[in-house]
Amino acid sequence: MNDGGRPQKHTPAAPMRGFESSLPIALLRARQATAHKFKPHTDAVGLTQPQWRVIRALAAGEPMDVATLAKRCVLMQPSVSRLLNGLQERRLIETVAGPDARRRVLTLTAEGRRLFDRIAVISEAVYRDIEEVYGREELAQLVEMLVRLRKVAEGLPDLPRVMPDLG
Repeated sequence: MNDGGRPQKHTPAAPMRGFESSLPIALLRARQATAHKFKPHTDAVGLTQPQWRVIRALAAGEPMDVATLAKRCVLMQPSVSRLLNGLQERRLIETVAGPDARRRVLTLTAEGRRLFDRIAVISEAVYRDIEEVYGREELAQLVEMLVRLRKVAEGLPDLPRVMPDLG
């Protein structure tokens, strides 16, 4: 506190970009805003967003093990294991024989496929609304740029390549 009893403003040792210009914050806000547009139709059928991602991943037709599903759906493996139980109870997914008896391999059931087809129609309508306002080519470029950003970030070390003097 300063002499007037008011807290002093903290000034960082090194200049830092503003909070509103933070890449992680901008990405989180964009994710939240876009995910919110897709949420009502999954909520209407009693699915969480992570459950929808699993169904969407399996809809391609290729059976997947839990580890592959977790990576593809950007979920932690224990979370995927838990949510699979609910999807199996609803008879939306089933375990099938895989190349390795030790791994659980999953696929959509006929009911899961019907649910996917129903939600996909609405989901594509949401995409069309976004494309209409944002621009189809711009949206495709944004997705390409985000894929590139992910690859760049994954290729960088956890700490900065050149550490600042913390002196």
